[in-house]
Amino acid sequence: MRLPSCGCCAIAVRCRFWESRIDMPLIEVDNLSKTFRVPEREGGFLAAIRSVFNRRFRQVHAVRGVSFCVEPGEIVGFLGPNGAGKTTTLKMLSGLLHPTSGTATVLGDVPWRRHSEYLRRISMLMGQRSQLQWDLPALDSFMVHAAVYNIPKDQYRQRLDKLVEMLELGPVLKKQIRTLSLGERMKCEICVSLLHGPEVLFLDEPTIGVDITMQARIRDFIGDYNRRYGATIILTSHYMADVTALCKRVIVIDQGRILFDGQLEALSEKLAPFKVIAIDLDADTDGYDFAALGDVLAKEDRKVKLRVPKGAAASVTGRLLRELPVLDLTIEDPPIEDVIGRAFGGSSGVGPEEETSAAESQGGDR
Repeated sequence: MRLPSCGCCAIAVRCRFWESRIDMPLIEVDNLSKTFRVPEREGGFLAAIRSVFNRRFRQVHAVRGVSFCVEPGEIVGFLGPNGAGKTTTLKMLSGLLHPTSGTATVLGDVPWRRHSEYLRRISMLMGQRSQLQWDLPALDSFMVHAAVYNIPKDQYRQRLDKLVEMLELGPVLKKQIRTLSLGERMKCEICVSLLHGPEVLFLDEPTIGVDITMQARIRDFIGDYNRRYGATIILTSHYMADVTALCKRVIVIDQGRILFDGQLEALSEKLAPFKVIAIDLDADTDGYDFAALGDVLAKEDRKVKLRVPKGAAASVTGRLLRELPVLDLTIEDPPIEDVIGRAFGGSSGVGPEEETSAAESQGGDR
């Protein structure tokens, strides 16, 4: 069909187009997979020579059929053990890796096409990788970033002033990056990642290695930035305090597959079929067999904490009230840290991400 050439009509068509996209997710991932072809050989000089003429490979499935959507302005926690496929997924969504199969769109664009307009609208921060110039002051690294993204001077100055204020970076701007503490450097990494005003942030362990106080400051900044600018954020972290403070929704991934996608409060219902019963007794009960009722998590003076199957919580509670002088009793869901720990208790020590990182460093076929 031929579109009308009239300017007003063309504007109307564009308006209807964008109105139809208002309710669409900002990030859409459908059956996304990534398999690496990893070279392997035995140790020793002769094995190295043989591998030149007869190289062996094996397939490592880092991500397997992942599907999810993220709405504008959401902060989504992306959780999993080491090697679960978290970083590989974020690399595909940021355009650093091309998937083996599946589709994804972010901001209406296909990430791995790496259109310059798309790359200007996203940012990826990896807690274990630095994008700052080690021998330069932080301010010089910021200026390099502004030049790469062609940020107008007035806009750069305005954004930098705001970020310096929010992150309390004033005292470190003129110091060499190599002289900064880990916490100061991480705040500089966050600042440089946001200078071009991205709409979507992929944060891969932004608080790794920093002390508890600095973790809290970084969490506060991320939450404040989301509220002020409506940025959409996918956050990976092994610190559950980051997740509970920032994320209402979590996606749990293990061995490349999604185990759970939903509200944080519902995670216990899905992955932890037990309750924690805490009782405060009015008298000593020496010799009482609490272990017969469930797992004894703690026992101190007249306070006892038990873990029991969810279906048995009512009957165990009734028995405790009948048989013991109970002063107070509470039934709680287990801490989120315990839920995640039990969910990944059977995970292997080395997962696809560790193996694929090694493959990349060896020049393996990706």
